[in-house]
Amino acid sequence: MEPATRTTPTDQAPADPAATDDVLATQPVGYWCGLAQESVTRHLRDAMARIDATQPQYWVLNRVNGGPAAPDREEVAAQLTHLADGPHEIARVVDQLLHRGWLRTDGRQRLHLTEAGEGARLRLRQLVTEVRAVVHEGISDEEYVAALKVLRTMVANVERAGTA
Repeated sequence: MEPATRTTPTDQAPADPAATDDVLATQPVGYWCGLAQESVTRHLRDAMARIDATQPQYWVLNRVNGGPAAPDREEVAAQLTHLADGPHEIARVVDQLLHRGWLRTDGRQRLHLTEAGEGARLRLRQLVTEVRAVVHEGISDEEYVAALKVLRTMVANVERAGTA
């Protein structure tokens, strides 16, 4: 049986964190996406702070580890700045990680993980896996995939409407 598709828009209600299931369809998706993003990010960053690390440091460690060739600082910044809190954050993180001894540069100024950096990356990966388990508690993989598909469709709808 095909699910029913709505042909008329649902009225938009004000954001209500206590909304009951019967009125969730009237809730603003932007509010709920923003609340989810803020809550999950805060939880992750708080967990990382307890082991003296940051989310942007984890991004940089993964990027330096993840490519076919060692990147330089400009390549890392270009690939990660869109995730950062500002245009200079990633360059600062590279400097922090060099100072901390988690990164080193070679003669061509390419970035490489040190043994300590790889250890930190693996500890952070384990922590992220644990945080993910908390965030996903009570949510099946199928439900998670369905939620992301809905969000992806909403993004495509808005982008398509913006170009019309």
